[in-house]
Amino acid sequence: MKGLLTLLAMMFFAVTTSAAGVPPVQTVFVIVLENHNWSSFKGSADAPFINGTLLPKASYCEQYYTPPGLHPSEPNYIWLEAGTNFGILNDNDPASNHLNQTNHLAAQLRRAGISWKTYQEDITGSVVPLTAVGGYAPKHNPFVYFDDLTGTNNASNAYGIAHNRPYTELAGDLTNNTVARYNFITPNLCDDGHDSCAPQNNPVRQIDDWLAIQVPKILNSAAYSNNGALFITWDEGASGSDGPVGMIVLSPLARGGGYFNSLHYTHSSFVRTVQEIFGVSPWLGDAANAADLGDLFTKYSINTAGTSTNGAFQLDITGAVPGRTNLVEASTNLATWSAVSTNASSSNSFSITDGTATNYNWRFYRVREAQ
Repeated sequence: MKGLLTLLAMMFFAVTTSAAGVPPVQTVFVIVLENHNWSSFKGSADAPFINGTLLPKASYCEQYYTPPGLHPSEPNYIWLEAGTNFGILNDNDPASNHLNQTNHLAAQLRRAGISWKTYQEDITGSVVPLTAVGGYAPKHNPFVYFDDLTGTNNASNAYGIAHNRPYTELAGDLTNNTVARYNFITPNLCDDGHDSCAPQNNPVRQIDDWLAIQVPKILNSAAYSNNGALFITWDEGASGSDGPVGMIVLSPLARGGGYFNSLHYTHSSFVRTVQEIFGVSPWLGDAANAADLGDLFTKYSINTAGTSTNGAFQLDITGAVPGRTNLVEASTNLATWSAVSTNASSSNSFSITDGTATNYNWRFYRVREAQ
C-alpha cells in the first residue's frame, strides 16, 4: 500500500482534532455551463475529458442542486452572484430586468478592493454587453443586470466595459499572470451545451470538447498553481429539473484524487464559499443558510467519539474517498507505527474502535490512503 500522510491527530487520552472550512485560495475561476443533470456527464462516453481527466484529479459533488424550483437560466445566474434572484423568473434582457441593488458579490469585492472580471465568449469588449451578440446571451451574464456595474444600462460605461471582457483575452491574461482574483467564465450557447451545434450536434460532447481545450490553460497557469481554484458547474438541470447538476472543483488545495461527497448543496453554497474565500460580508441572500463547499477541500479529519474505562476509544474519520482503502495507524512516539484498522469505506466517513489504546499517556493517529 502506498499513500501520503494526510492528517496526524495527536491525542492525550481523548483530545479531539479536526479540519474544516475553506483553505486560503488566492484566485477563483468559475465556469458555468447549461441545462444538464449530472447523470448526463458522470460515466458518459460522450464526456471522456470530464471522466478520464478531470474527475480523477478533482473533488466533486453528487448532490448539488439549483435552488428549489428556480428556473429558467437567468434567475440562477443572478443567484450565483447574489444568493437570491431578486424575484426575477424569466430570461429578459437588462433593459427590463436591471437591478438597483448593491447586495451582490462583485459589489462586495469592489468595496474590498479585490479584483474581479467576467470573460464572456463572443462579446466584442467595446461596449457593456447588454444585448445578445453571436452566441452570447445576457441571461448567462449576471453582471450586466446590476446598475452599479453598468451605470444603469449604459453600454458605454467604462467600469462595465473593463470588467466584461471577451473570452479570447483570458489566455493572454493567464500567460501574463494578470487575471483578476475572481474570474467568472461563460462559454457561448454552443460551447456551454445550451444549443445543439455542428459538428458534434451533441451538447454533452460539445461541453466536454470545449473543456478539454480550455481547462488546461487554467490548470497550467501561475494563478492556478499559486493556490488557485477552478469551479465548474451548471446553471440548472435538464427540462426544468433542479438537478442534481455537476459541481467539480480543482485546486492545489482541494481534496482531489476523485473525492466526492453526497452532501446537499445549492448555488447558495457556492456563493457562501466565494464569500469565505475573499472574506467579504454580510452573507448574500440564502448564503446565510447554506453549507459551504469546504468538504471538497478538507483532508482527513479524526475525532474521538467516546472513551472506555480502560482507555480504549472509538475514532470517527471523515474525508475518505468512497471505495478507497484506508489504513489507520497508531503510535506512542511518532517513530514506530502499528496498524489499527484497514478499512474500505463505502461513504465519506467510517468509524473504528482502537481496543489497544489502553491507558497510554500519549497516543498519535494517522490515516493513509491507498492510491
